Amino acid sequence: METIPAKNMLTRTKNNFWFGTDYNMNIYRGCSHGCIYCDSRSDCYGIEAFDQVRAKANALNILEDNLRRKSLKGVVGTGAMSDPYNPMEKQHQLTRQALELFKRYGFGVAIATKSPLVTRDSDLLAAIQQRSPVIVKITITCADDQLAKIIEPRVAPSSTRFAAIKELSDRGIFAGVLLMPILPFINDTPANIKGIVAAAAEHGARFIYPAFGVTLRDSQRLYFYDQLDAHFPGIKKEYLRSFGNAYSCASPQAKSLWTTFTRECQRQGLLYKMEDIVARYKLEHGSQQLSFLF
Repeated sequence: METIPAKNMLTRTKNNFWFGTDYNMNIYRGCSHGCIYCDSRSDCYGIEAFDQVRAKANALNILEDNLRRKSLKGVVGTGAMSDPYNPMEKQHQLTRQALELFKRYGFGVAIATKSPLVTRDSDLLAAIQQRSPVIVKITITCADDQLAKIIEPRVAPSSTRFAAIKELSDRGIFAGVLLMPILPFINDTPANIKGIVAAAAEHGARFIYPAFGVTLRDSQRLYFYDQLDAHFPGIKKEYLRSFGNAYSCASPQAKSLWTTFTRECQRQGLLYKMEDIVARYKLEHGSQQLSFLF
C-alpha cells in the first residue's frame, strides 16, 4: 500500500456542531467507493488520483503522540474525507488500531462510513463507549439497491448497510443513517425517503440526519455531470437549467420532502435534529463524566 507523508493526525474542529466532534482524523487519503457525487474530488482538497487509497505514513505513531499530548479529551470524528473502512482497511487495520488508541487514551469517536466492515470493530466500539461517547453514521441514500449501485458503484448495497446498523444497534452502539446527499431529479422522491426511514427503524437505527440536495464545484461537478450523461441521460440539462454553476443545489422537492421525512421519523421514534442526536449519544455514553475523570 502506498503511503503519503504526514506530520499530524488530529486537527481541532473550529466548532463542534457537526455531531459534537472535537477533533478530526483522516488516516487514509483518497477513496475507492466511486460515488458519483463525492465532494472530496473538488480541486480545493488537492487530492491527486482520488480513486487510489493511500495511508498516512507512520500514522499510528503520530496519532498516539497526538493523543498523549492532548490535555482536552473529546470525540474524534473520522470519515469526512476518506472512508475509514475502505477495502484496504480489511487487511491493514489502521482504523482498528486507531480505535485501540482512542480506548487507551480515553477519547470518544464519531465514525462516518458506507462500509459494513465497521461491524468488525463492534467489540472495540462497545469498549470505548463504556467511558466515552461513540456514534456510528452509515451513509444510505437509496432505499433501492439497484439505484444505490449506480450512484455509489463500489459500495455495499443499501440492504447490507442497513444490516450493519442492526448489528451495531444490537450491541448497544449508537448508530444511525446519514441521509445525504439526496440528488435532485434522481433519488429525491417521497417513496425513497419513506423507504429509508422505514428500513432504518426496522433495523434499529437511533437517528437519521438528512440533506435534501447536493453541493457541486469545479472538478467534482465535471465528474458528476459525466456520470449523469452515462447513467441518467437528460438529467444534466435539468441541473444546468435549475442550478447553473451554483455550489448548493437543493432539491426542488426539499420542502415537501422535509415534511414527509419529519412526519415519518416522528412516527417511527427516530431522532433527526442535530442537537438532539448529539445530546442523546453523549448523554447515553457518559461524556458528562469526562471532565471529572481527566
